[in-house]
Amino acid sequence: MDYSAALKDYTAFDFDDGRWTRKVFRRGAGPAVIIIHEMPGIHPLVIRFADRVAAAGMSVFLPSLFGEPGRPVTRGYALKTMLKTICIAREFNVWSGGRSSPVVDWLRALARHAKAECGGKGVGAVGMCFTGGFALAMMTEPSVVAPVLSQPSMPVTAFAGKGAIDVSPYEIDCARRRFAEENLSAIGLRFKSDKLVPDERFATLKREFGDKFEAIELDDADSAPGLVEHHSVLTINLIDQPGSRSKQAEERVIAFFKDRTGA
Repeated sequence: MDYSAALKDYTAFDFDDGRWTRKVFRRGAGPAVIIIHEMPGIHPLVIRFADRVAAAGMSVFLPSLFGEPGRPVTRGYALKTMLKTICIAREFNVWSGGRSSPVVDWLRALARHAKAECGGKGVGAVGMCFTGGFALAMMTEPSVVAPVLSQPSMPVTAFAGKGAIDVSPYEIDCARRRFAEENLSAIGLRFKSDKLVPDERFATLKREFGDKFEAIELDDADSAPGLVEHHSVLTINLIDQPGSRSKQAEERVIAFFKDRTGA
């Protein structure tokens, strides 16, 4: 089935970092924000969030790392994509903590490209779920100035431990140094009851970065129903009504991007 209509307002290009080539969808004008989609791909609610970032005066870059761009989420589609990505794709680190995924190198190269093309103070980046930790690992690229970790769900806690994060010690040290020297910070979002993002994972991030890590932790009442309950803060489980806490979280992230990138 053709799902291209969901991305009709975007232009597409292939980005090659010399190792991998991935399709990227772009919309908007102004400083760049890279939105790294969750499982199972660039689904319509990821696009809705990207549309809102673009409407706030920024250039959105939506790389397609897995799944079918524009395809709505179903249980079967999500399961199939997850199994394929976890079991086959070598670009991703799923099982062990203390190191980032190889595909983060490609994302850093995309950030350099986006900064050169769009200008501004720097590039914002948000990872979601499976890709939640990628934005923090991207901080070794100087152009990245606004990392957001939305429900960072990797590595799998059963294998790596509940407090593990998919970021290497070197990347943590680099982020910590840049936060201090450049007056930067990060945002993390999760629902408190989300078993994929345990308390211990956010405790690790708070311990490593102190008040430079802004933790937005929501209650179950702040979650809209979805395929997975109390999980996707900016997309599936966002209560899209003025004044809701999840809507306020979305607004906070967009304001963070505007401020840090100079939009």
